[in-house]
Amino acid sequence: MEQPLAGVTALDFGQIYNGPYCGFLLAQAGARVIKVESPLGEPLRARGEPSAASYPFALLNAGKESITLNIKSAAGQAALKRMAREVDVVLENFAPGTMDRYGVGASALRQENPRLIYAAGTGYGATGPHRDYLGMDITIQAMSGIMSVTGQEDTPPLKSGAALCDFFGGVHLYGAIVSALYQRQRTGQGAVIDVAMQDTVFPALATALGGYYITGKQVPRRGNRHLGLSLAPYNVYRAKDGHVAMICIREGHWRRLIKAMDQPELGERPEFADMASRAAHIDEVDAVVETWTETRTRDEIFRIMQAGGVICASVQTLEEVVNDPHLHERGTLEWRKHPGLGRIALCRTPLRYEGVTPPELTDVPALGADTQRVLRELGGYGEEDVEALRQAEAF
Repeated sequence: MEQPLAGVTALDFGQIYNGPYCGFLLAQAGARVIKVESPLGEPLRARGEPSAASYPFALLNAGKESITLNIKSAAGQAALKRMAREVDVVLENFAPGTMDRYGVGASALRQENPRLIYAAGTGYGATGPHRDYLGMDITIQAMSGIMSVTGQEDTPPLKSGAALCDFFGGVHLYGAIVSALYQRQRTGQGAVIDVAMQDTVFPALATALGGYYITGKQVPRRGNRHLGLSLAPYNVYRAKDGHVAMICIREGHWRRLIKAMDQPELGERPEFADMASRAAHIDEVDAVVETWTETRTRDEIFRIMQAGGVICASVQTLEEVVNDPHLHERGTLEWRKHPGLGRIALCRTPLRYEGVTPPELTDVPALGADTQRVLRELGGYGEEDVEALRQAEAF
């Protein structure tokens, strides 16, 4: 079976994480994705020696072609308009109005191609009083409320160690593009998409907001415990060689846990009689569980809990995650050789379709490696025309 987005062509102006992840998902679903960068390259593209940016750049830009285009130049703007006639999607995550400033925003490009889907990912959206605020993952975590509910009660607000807002934004941008492609099949018309990172992460606050609306105030930060302190056990517990996470959300889970711990007598203690009682004695519950876990390895705990039907997982290190046999057997991770980093694990798309294998991962092309070919294919330029564009500093 062919890939779901086979035949779709996208110009990907994405930079850093948000836009490039959307482009990665499009490419992994079979679209032809052409990464468009300035002649200097996007900020994440490492130059010279390997850096911390080398891995995310390789991760997010596999399976794409690479062209350079100087949209500040008249010739570059004209070239983009010509190519826009032949593509299905233009995606970007610049500050609002950036493309318009150079005459190649949604309105201008859709005049060239009414079927074009123009997708913009931003921090706060194309409208509203915060429209022009600069948005990066940490500031969106701050503004969205994520930091206010993360961390310990007696410590300052804490950001997530993962770039949640950037990637939530990229996933939603992908979903909006696919939805617009479906709509275009029915109407023949393209669309202009506005996805704000702040909007995309709000639903993730559901648990915290539940507590807020019940009590009328924000509950304190709870670390690894349930925000409402209404579930116990619900925490991360020490093991001999690290930590494990465990949660009991039903009475049956608690009974399975104490059976797996070979301590059925805990079920007779009145302070552990039901979830409300355990939540009221959360410190005692955690102490009982951790007294048991800290005498065993993570693997021992996991095997015992899995056999007993208890919700449990080892807190894996990054080294363990990239070597996770489950992720490799599923085909989620694949070993690749990187020119600067050596052997690295890259991921394929998390979107799977029965009977369809995700495309093979490819190395990220050199900056602008496909520029002249793409200009000929999509812009209709001849060899002399391409040379004239180069002389005009269009790429």
